[in-house]
Amino acid sequence: MPKPPHICTCGRTVPHGEVCPCKQAAKRARDRRHDAHRPRASERGYGHKWRVARDQFLAVNDRCAWPGCCAPATVVDHRIPHRGDMTLFWDRNNWQPLCARHHNRHKQRQERSHDT
Repeated sequence: MPKPPHICTCGRTVPHGEVCPCKQAAKRARDRRHDAHRPRASERGYGHKWRVARDQFLAVNDRCAWPGCCAPATVVDHRIPHRGDMTLFWDRNNWQPLCARHHNRHKQRQERSHDT
């Protein structure tokens, strides 16, 4: 049996599992505001030198380190967020291989919960 739709705060009826267009537009606007003040990736350390080091690390550590996952690793994650600290950024003991799913969803959610 399908789950019922929900009512968005704007008053629209939204099918279960979907996001209301007003929420999508608000998220895009919030992301644009955030990105307008954020330095470019290369300015944050993610330039050519990082790409070479990342590729070398993933060649040796080719499986996701998330417990229970053995998918191919495609992302090098910093276990402790470096927040611009280049010593921590380049510390290979702080790196872990993750698949994109675990890095982009689960790890980000985990870090947001620790920030509050």
